[in-house]
Amino acid sequence: MGSIFLDMAMSLDGFICGPNGEDAGLHDWYFATPGAAVEVVDELLHTIGAIVMGKQAFGDAPDGFDTPYKVPHFIVTHASLPTISRDGATFTFVTEGIEGALVQAQAAAGGKDVCVAGGATIAQQCINAGLLDELQIHLVPILVGGGKRLFDGLSDTPIKLERTRVIESRYATHLRFRVVTS
Repeated sequence: MGSIFLDMAMSLDGFICGPNGEDAGLHDWYFATPGAAVEVVDELLHTIGAIVMGKQAFGDAPDGFDTPYKVPHFIVTHASLPTISRDGATFTFVTEGIEGALVQAQAAAGGKDVCVAGGATIAQQCINAGLLDELQIHLVPILVGGGKRLFDGLSDTPIKLERTRVIESRYATHLRFRVVTS
């Protein structure tokens, strides 16, 4: 069975989006070539078997959104909605919370990794519940100044991480950590 990992781009001041939910250049690294980012993107495209995200990160697109990941996506939401299929990706709306979404994602991933990739609230729920094996942060050299912070809302219990990789590129420093269990 693959790992469950968080994959998020974050500004140097800790934001995953700007004040109005805008990208603020945080994902420019993903599309920039050549460079170390190509290695990171290639790895993501080949190791992810399913993605979990929040409804706000998914947005309001009635037929799904464009994604390079042609894998099942599980959207945590309060509203029961029909599954959407688009360009090789499926978007299933899960009302059983983050745990239910992760169970479904692991079953669909076929032994590959499950990526938690959308939304600070979903990321915080996973961290607080001890559901992640790893964290991958794409630290972007920009100060956004406001928006949603990735690590707000965490419990007071320290979480020990072991750095397993650092890849530097022009547009981001890609950091990977293993969650150390006691």
